Amino acid sequence: MLRINASSLLPRNPQSTRRSFLQVGSLGLTGLSLSSLAKLQAGDQTDPAKKNNSVILLWLSGGPGHMETWDPKPQAPIEFRGPLTAIKTNVPGIELGELMPEQAKIMDQLAILRTVNHGTGDHTKGNHWMLTGYEGPAFNAPDNRIQRRPSMGSVASEVLAKNNPGMTPYVAVPHLRGGTDNLFHYSAYLGGGTDPFIVNSDPNESNYQVRNLTLASNLTLDRLADRKTLLSDLDHYRGSVTNSMKNLDEHQQAAYELLQSKKVRDAFDISLESDSLRDSYGRHTFGQSALVARRLVEHDVPFVTVNCVPWDHHGSANRLTLLDGANQLIPPLDIAIAALVKDLIDRGLYEKTLVVAMGEFGRTPRVNKDAGRDHWGKTFSVMMGCSSMKMGQVIGKSSKRGEQVIERPIDPQDVAATIYHHLGINPYTTIFRDYLDRPMPLLDHGTAIQELLG
Repeated sequence: MLRINASSLLPRNPQSTRRSFLQVGSLGLTGLSLSSLAKLQAGDQTDPAKKNNSVILLWLSGGPGHMETWDPKPQAPIEFRGPLTAIKTNVPGIELGELMPEQAKIMDQLAILRTVNHGTGDHTKGNHWMLTGYEGPAFNAPDNRIQRRPSMGSVASEVLAKNNPGMTPYVAVPHLRGGTDNLFHYSAYLGGGTDPFIVNSDPNESNYQVRNLTLASNLTLDRLADRKTLLSDLDHYRGSVTNSMKNLDEHQQAAYELLQSKKVRDAFDISLESDSLRDSYGRHTFGQSALVARRLVEHDVPFVTVNCVPWDHHGSANRLTLLDGANQLIPPLDIAIAALVKDLIDRGLYEKTLVVAMGEFGRTPRVNKDAGRDHWGKTFSVMMGCSSMKMGQVIGKSSKRGEQVIERPIDPQDVAATIYHHLGINPYTTIFRDYLDRPMPLLDHGTAIQELLG
């Protein structure tokens, strides 16, 4: 069963300048994570027909090699194609890397974008680019941890939270640690209330517990109610001093209700699933996290990030070789993706759920001297799956050795625009104010990928 034994309700945003967020067991007076979590603001520029749509982002931090996954080059020289080959799929003419046999069986339910590019091999820039649509700071820049734009998940949280009140709108599982410069999943100028709700526990472990959803062991709901009443009185006083506190009581109430919600606890509880279904996802962290993601979208959570690390396979200095890294990470990913897609189809959820698998860039086409691959942003692959889009296709063509785009370049903003389109969010008419109170559209040039939309 899902255990209840934890203290913090909202993980701290690494980019935040606030002193701290409070923990559930010790409600403070200077800032409320409970209130931040339940800040259910929403924009007006949404498509009502898509109000219950969701996205599951399988985030492959570090950058997977495109030639080992979704863009193999079996005819390239060995120093480019590497030690692995390609296999046929159930769609004639489309091949995948040999370690992806499960996806090969359901290729008709997937689409591969083979020519995503931004040109950088900088982890920091690339992470920000793929998670927000905008280039990030350089790795060696003094502001290299400062998020410039909100992540797609935070945007979904801000705009779509009203569609499912009482349920946290943006979740990360199992955590957002690890990878390389894995820094930009957060809210930027949208505020901490739209940060991801981070599970911070491994669903594959017997002691799995959603530590960010439960009370401290020494705190009952009655005791919390007493503290809530005290804070309400104090907030009325603070509200008379500053307009910024005027909505705090409403957010506190929503957060308090969230904490008591059986619906929320059940959404995270994979012990309610059969052993056979859990086995089909793979009894490993990534597979069980993907199953949690399916349970969350089944409860109408609009955005879930499943964090899978580490994909930075240089072969040198404590880094895996491309072969060791591929054998370690690709089979669990392959099994989890196939099980997730089949499960969504079986439950009638695949039309409303867009599954996206990507990292911040690809790997160098030429294998390096340490039997690894380095960073490559000139062309790389992103996988998408959703039955309301046109599946069973490859979009874009890279060169024979996987070095550059030959046909149909795809910008990170095109990827973001496609995700926003699925969520019913117009990225040009949805405007937020940045730190300097300037109006900022979500995107400034991207276009949803028409080949997917039909």
